[in-house]
Amino acid sequence: FKEDVVMVPASGKILKKRRLSLNQFITDDDLEVITNDTEEEIMKPRSAAYNFRSNEKYNYMRIIKSQFILNDNLNQSIIQQTGGNYLMAAALQNLDDAVKFDMGAYTSEDSKFPVTLRISKTRLFVSAQNEGEPVLLKEMPETPKTIKDETNLLFFWERHGTKNYFTSVA
Repeated sequence: FKEDVVMVPASGKILKKRRLSLNQFITDDDLEVITNDTEEEIMKPRSAAYNFRSNEKYNYMRIIKSQFILNDNLNQSIIQQTGGNYLMAAALQNLDDAVKFDMGAYTSEDSKFPVTLRISKTRLFVSAQNEGEPVLLKEMPETPKTIKDETNLLFFWERHGTKNYFTSVA
């Protein structure tokens, strides 16, 4: 857990080099060198917040899973509300009543894995809403080949052990 700290002014001469551990504080000398440094380093994050991803494009690759069922943390299956465009979780005795999904994979500029979730044999895609709002189904004429602005259709897919988690890209 140690980090190297090197202080270099614009001239390129090393002023101070030392190792910091987690319980050491930055000194006044450190702060003075930082504030007097006229050259700033541009940092490129691996993954930026959605607000800063205005030009990121996600390109469709292929369907990677077909006809699968999703369950929530309480082992309730996802069902479609009768006559509605919303999904909800319910305890089912017969899993044939659960909604079956197809998962489409998309390319990403970072290490996350963006996917769409479509109800199998339909054109209804899961669309993220605000926190606490029901999950909406959005009808699309076909699987989007490129997604740039409609990121509410995309979810980052993560696996932890035997569980799968989906976080909205939007």
